[in-house]
Amino acid sequence: MSSPVASPGSPPAPSGAARVMHGRSTPYLFLLPYLLIFGGFGLLPIGLGVWLSLHQWDFQLPNKPFTGLDNYTELFTPDSLVYSDWWESVRATAIFTVLSVPLLVALPLGIAVLLNRSFPGRTFFRAVYFAPYVLGVAVIGLLWRFLLDANLGFVNHLFGTHTPWLTATPWAWVSLVGVTVWWTCGFNAVIYLAGLQDIPAELYEAAKMDGASAWQRFWHVTLPGLRPVLLFVITTTILASANMFGQSYLITQGAPGNETRTVVSYVVALGIGQNDAGRAAAMSVTLTLMLAVVSIANFRLFRYQEDS
Repeated sequence: MSSPVASPGSPPAPSGAARVMHGRSTPYLFLLPYLLIFGGFGLLPIGLGVWLSLHQWDFQLPNKPFTGLDNYTELFTPDSLVYSDWWESVRATAIFTVLSVPLLVALPLGIAVLLNRSFPGRTFFRAVYFAPYVLGVAVIGLLWRFLLDANLGFVNHLFGTHTPWLTATPWAWVSLVGVTVWWTCGFNAVIYLAGLQDIPAELYEAAKMDGASAWQRFWHVTLPGLRPVLLFVITTTILASANMFGQSYLITQGAPGNETRTVVSYVVALGIGQNDAGRAAAMSVTLTLMLAVVSIANFRLFRYQEDS
């Protein structure tokens, strides 16, 4: 059988080595747009933030002297200018995270289990629970600031009380956590719902045949089947709660005093409000390292549970 002959004027066929190189580079060509975006909007800001944290960076000064690790050591030096405010913001962030994460992990799981069953109007209720998450934080913040106003708010008018939801603790924390759970639990519920639909129905049928109760089926079938989803939900919820900014800035404005001013709120106030980008960048990097440690511990805990 004769081989095909190239027509006159057509480009020569690529050699075997050229075809191999082209085949190897094809995946990277498809990844190139993402890598450019990730590098420009991810890696470059991280590098710039680390660079800022090593300088006394004031936008109004022509010179930005190099200070090394001084901005970091000030965060752990009791007599520094930012020590008390920094650790007060860390405390506020920790309080919000500890209060909100368990609710944002457990409550959406219960909602997802209920919505995974067949009943009339199931699609409607799925949309209702997810609908608040579509709204932006600015809308949520301003809406609930008016609703929770101690004097003119609808919540106090509805219950006939004068509760200082925004200006006193613990009510300010109740407001922040409650609004955040109402706003974001629908997203976690959707993630859980997707995970529940991947659990084989045969496992539940086998458990029923063995006489397992509804709680036993949930504990021994549902939770093990959702282990990867739980890891994702817990990790992302911790990260999101620790980076909370909009709710505190718009709803309580850090009140009372600076009790509800989180780390991100303090970073914004220091870096933009006081033109001290160097110290603000050092705080951001420190918070990132703290969250990295928490995330690694979370992954190790789940891996240990799988091994055991």
